[in-house]
This record gives sequence, C-alpha cells and structure tokens, in this order.
Amino acid sequence: MGCCGMKMIRAVIRPEAVDKVADSLEAGGFTALTRIEVFGRGKQKGIRVGEMVYDNLPKTMLMIVVDDAKLTSAVKIIEDSARTGNIGDGKIFVSSVEEAYTIRTGQRGL
Repeated sequence: MGCCGMKMIRAVIRPEAVDKVADSLEAGGFTALTRIEVFGRGKQKGIRVGEMVYDNLPKTMLMIVVDDAKLTSAVKIIEDSARTGNIGDGKIFVSSVEEAYTIRTGQRGL
C-alpha cells in the first residue's frame, strides 16, 4: 500500500538559476530539495558557436517531493524563478511517488 498524494518534481534548469529557484522554493515553504549537477541538451541540440557545436551543456537538476495539493504552487515557483525567456531555460518533469520513508525513523510519507 503506497503513500497517497505525493509527486516528485525534477526540474532541469540553468546552473545560474539554482540559487534563485532554491531561495524562491524555500520562501514558498518548500525547504527540502536535492541538487544534482548534470549535462545534456534539449530540442535545440546544443549551441553552435561558429564551427563549434556544444551539445552537452551544463545544467542542474533539482528534485523535490511535494503533496499533490502543493504541486501547482511548487511548479509555478520553479517556472517563475528559472525563466529567462531564452532557449535552454530548462524543463520540469512530474511523476507520482508510490512510497517514501525516512531512513532514521522509518516514518512513512513526507
């Protein structure tokens, strides 16, 4: 039997936006997050500068688990604080979380 009503948000954003996004999430009441440095490319297939093509660009992935009721708020905070309006601002992925446990206590859920 899983924990009901939890979503995992994975936001792949520009590295220079991380502090602003993390601060905005914290101000919105979302204090726990995981940060992972990643490399990748989106639909634009990287950046071309003259003859050079940079197809693996540095990005940062933020992972956060929220109650269903707080999903819209968390996604809006990420969008608003990470958006520059330019190609490469990133992507947000949302998936269901079946179960979550705190290792120290064995407590189930968030």
